[in-house]
Amino acid sequence: MRPNENRSIEHRRAFMQKTGLAALLLTSAPLRSIAANTVTTATETMPFGNGERDLIAYPQKRPLMRITTRPPHLETPFSVFNEGPITANDAFFVRYHLAGIPTSIDAKTYRLKVGGLVERSLSLSLAELKAIAPPVEVVAVNQCSGNSRGFSEPRVFGAQLGNGSMGNARWVGVPLKAVLAHAGIKAGAKQVSFQGLDRPVLPSTPDFIKAIDIDLAQNGDAIIAWSMNGKDIPFLNGYPIKLIVPGYFGTYWVKHLNDIEVLDHVFDGFFMSTAYRVPDNDCQCVPAGSPAGKTRPIGKLKVRSFITSLHDGATIQAGKFIEVKGIAFDSGAGIKTIDVSDDDGQTWKSAMLAKDLGRYSFREWRLGLTPSSKGTMRLLVRATTQSGEVQPLEASWNPSGYARNVVEAINLTVV
Repeated sequence: MRPNENRSIEHRRAFMQKTGLAALLLTSAPLRSIAANTVTTATETMPFGNGERDLIAYPQKRPLMRITTRPPHLETPFSVFNEGPITANDAFFVRYHLAGIPTSIDAKTYRLKVGGLVERSLSLSLAELKAIAPPVEVVAVNQCSGNSRGFSEPRVFGAQLGNGSMGNARWVGVPLKAVLAHAGIKAGAKQVSFQGLDRPVLPSTPDFIKAIDIDLAQNGDAIIAWSMNGKDIPFLNGYPIKLIVPGYFGTYWVKHLNDIEVLDHVFDGFFMSTAYRVPDNDCQCVPAGSPAGKTRPIGKLKVRSFITSLHDGATIQAGKFIEVKGIAFDSGAGIKTIDVSDDDGQTWKSAMLAKDLGRYSFREWRLGLTPSSKGTMRLLVRATTQSGEVQPLEASWNPSGYARNVVEAINLTVV
């Protein structure tokens, strides 16, 4: 056995032992090399240029679409979203920014540091964190800022994502507000910054640090979670603790959270001042192909809805009843109505909303449909929130391909 192979095996054993994977993944490679050692058995093709994706099973994950290898970036096949409003842990998308990701974490020695403009600097064990306040649960959508970027026309720079860089889960943790109160926030606090264990490989690469305003940090909605759908958060989704900011894009949901700092100024690190910014206007858009102009950090989710029970290009039968199903979500106002059109937007029918799992959750919807004649059918779905936000019929554009929320459409063949 060569020395490198021996180190690889030891690394793998340590990872599996410390994350509870030994029984499931006896033949897995360590995270940093698994992509090279995994045989691709299937692919999925997105409906845009260069859209073929290998389906790869990483530790604790079913086969997901691989966007990049280092760092791991995995997208959920869209068919998963027809399984129900809660996205299974093994199907949840994965997004890292820095190649230096942790490959083993010992929960017994893990610490969360809280410092900066506070009365008491803290170094909390997981047990101490959990004892700060009674646990709370929130069902919330985590959506990547660039979800659906691959559909931008003209195309934009960045990972060419389909609609699968999102997921909905039950998160359990302690309110961020309670942790900050435990530390004691001093007067003059403006923002709170967050950093996880992932690190840059090169000295010139900036650390991935995110920040939110002090009011958002203290509004009671944000939590530091350790549980996802009743189990430990999967390693690739942020084990052992993850920042959850319901209603906001996933860029703020910091994985492997280990450092919180209360600031007396607006944080100006790269991933706030340069990256993850949108045009500073209501639509967060500019004319296609134009520079962004004045920008601001991306923030709240926009209202979206999708058809999940049918795919583009599917064939259905004339005169036969079908139930069309889908999901919708927004930034927290709540879904008021779902309208579906079977004539390319000329007329609309109201769908029935399913059980409400909370204002930050996916909301399932259903609509019965009986095609009357053979030919082609263009099916559209549009969501409206309780606050009056409505999905636009035409796609907006910005140079980063962020925050897409145009009305979705699929083309069907009726036979």
